[in-house]
Amino acid sequence: MIELTRGQEIALAHDDGTPLGKLTMGVGWDKKTDAGALSFSGSPDVDLDASAIQYADGQLFDLAFFNHLETRDGSVKHLGDNISGRGDGDDEQISIDLAQVYPKVDRMLFLVSSYQGHSLEWVRNAYCRLVDEHDEEIARFTLTEGVPRTGFMMATMSRTGDAWTLKAIGQGIAVTVPTESLGVLQRFV
Repeated sequence: MIELTRGQEIALAHDDGTPLGKLTMGVGWDKKTDAGALSFSGSPDVDLDASAIQYADGQLFDLAFFNHLETRDGSVKHLGDNISGRGDGDDEQISIDLAQVYPKVDRMLFLVSSYQGHSLEWVRNAYCRLVDEHDEEIARFTLTEGVPRTGFMMATMSRTGDAWTLKAIGQGIAVTVPTESLGVLQRFV
């Protein structure tokens, strides 16, 4: 497993160079116990949402998120919405079948956003990880500091031919619902 740093890239391939097939992007977080004015006494849970957005030639192609669970080609599937971040392990997951991604798609963005508009300063232990079809963790990006934004661009995946590359972005962004923030996301395409 590789702990990614901002800007780091890795090839999504087996040791012999053949492309990986099926992946899962997992996102996890916990609410800070002192978050918000009410903290322990009833402050709302922080509802983060994982999203995967596909682009072809710089244009929006399709997306998978809490309100649209699967891309049209079936290659990317959001596996369910966790509205609290409670529990161990991944709070939300997105599965990706790289072999099934529509051929014109050349980039995918992976982000988390706060549906209710909470600042990411309200969360702790936030991470994004990539797991292969054998449930082995390939890479992880850990959000180590509070981000004074409502969203966080975790990583991008780029395709050249049949080969995919993952790049850790690690940047706070002003996003709550991806479909309402396409202009903000465009700079990562």
